[in-house]
Amino acid sequence: MSSLQLTRLPLSRFEILQKRIFDLLFAGIALALLTPFFLAIMLLIRLDSSGPIFFLQRRYGFNQREFRIVKFRTMTTLDDGDEVHQAVRGDPRITRVGRWLRRWNIDEIPQLFNVLIGDMSLVGPRPHALTHNHAYERKISLYARRHNVKPGITGWAQVHGFRGETNTEDKMRQRVEHDLYYIDNWSIWLDLRILIQTVLSPMAYRNAY
Repeated sequence: MSSLQLTRLPLSRFEILQKRIFDLLFAGIALALLTPFFLAIMLLIRLDSSGPIFFLQRRYGFNQREFRIVKFRTMTTLDDGDEVHQAVRGDPRITRVGRWLRRWNIDEIPQLFNVLIGDMSLVGPRPHALTHNHAYERKISLYARRHNVKPGITGWAQVHGFRGETNTEDKMRQRVEHDLYYIDNWSIWLDLRILIQTVLSPMAYRNAY
């Protein structure tokens, strides 16, 4: 028997405004403070290997609107098509500087620009490559609910160690479960807690390769 379940928006208008102000304030301050570090990383990438400094890839944002995520380039390939191969431990495509950037999540810093222009939030479900998105939304119930909020640079799943390669369906299911918990329990204080854990908790660096 078919049924239809109606739910309210994950965040109220006031909560959306709160989150947006929080994002603009912290992303703006972070970019201002990190500019010298940002320039040094750009130089290291340029000296280490040929290719662009930034890596752009199509992802789905709020309400499955497509946007291009910005990262520091860490690999010799720039996959953004029907086949996107996830990085694995010891992946030969990862550059010398790229391995260090990925280990400490530094490659994610340029996504602050995605936050400022409104494609992303500081905290939210991590966006996946389009081909991975299409594959998992057919396999995992409620997967599409991840798009009820803006994707984030970091998230509840990441600070609990559910990041990196998803070579089994169970790993993705656990990630999705944490993402849905975040959506259902959002608060400014939860966002602040996740940001602190992203920097200080060893769990946030698990499976970073």
